[in-house]
Amino acid sequence: MIVKTILPRALERLSVIEAGAPVSEAASLMSKPHTDLIDVCDHGDMVGVLTKTHIVGQIGRCMGSGCTARVDSIMTRDVTYCRTDDVLLDVWSVMRERGLQRVPILDEARRPLGIIYAREALQALLSESEDEEELLRDYISGVGYR
Repeated sequence: MIVKTILPRALERLSVIEAGAPVSEAASLMSKPHTDLIDVCDHGDMVGVLTKTHIVGQIGRCMGSGCTARVDSIMTRDVTYCRTDDVLLDVWSVMRERGLQRVPILDEARRPLGIIYAREALQALLSESEDEEELLRDYISGVGYR
């Protein structure tokens, strides 16, 4: 199974902000349901990501309403990402090894296409495994060949 198979669901979770935007704008985006990771872009290309931890940490350092920090000053720049033609099992393995709950999906030009959640990837892999097991069971028992 490749990443492209879960792209429609991953697209629903996509949230993007420009690198020069204020942190307060990112906080507004993050307040939407199912928005746990924001792709930070510069002219459409992903240059980093933001999480709630980034935003809360920055707002905690601000005094009153004078928080004018930009998104690119607090984002993570070294981002693990995947492409639509990557094998989903490989992506999930990397997520597990690095303790990641979410990974952006990028196109060849580094433009964001969606966000994969570890739980969703694991569910898709489990479903695929169950389908293969059922096909194997049918093959062994001769279903469809009588």
